Amino acid sequence: MELLASKRSDAVRALKSLRDILTSEYTTITRDAAIQRFEYTVEAVWKYLQLYLREKEGIHSYSPKSTFREAKNAGIMDEVDTVQTLEMVDDRNLTSHTYHEEVAQKIYEKLPVYVSLMEKLMKQMG
Repeated sequence: MELLASKRSDAVRALKSLRDILTSEYTTITRDAAIQRFEYTVEAVWKYLQLYLREKEGIHSYSPKSTFREAKNAGIMDEVDTVQTLEMVDDRNLTSHTYHEEVAQKIYEKLPVYVSLMEKLMKQMG
């Protein structure tokens, strides 16, 4: 359980960091920093969810997408949230292409929605 608490703490801290930068004045520098924080926040949240599912539900998953699908199967997320989290993972995978201004801007504009989605998921897990 200690590891689960540690993973939760990591995810909460990452979410706060992402939420905080989204309140900063927009510049390309803050946009790029927000995208980097988004990358590690998605990583922290899915790893916490993965461990949560294993320890609380006995469900093993090995990738972000399979983990979010298993969360739906376990009743932690509904269909709409699951679709959004899968889109979020796709966007996270696109972050390596943020040298394309259009991609960076498109992802940045979705960040508030993704923050809300991940916060909702964290609440569902208690």
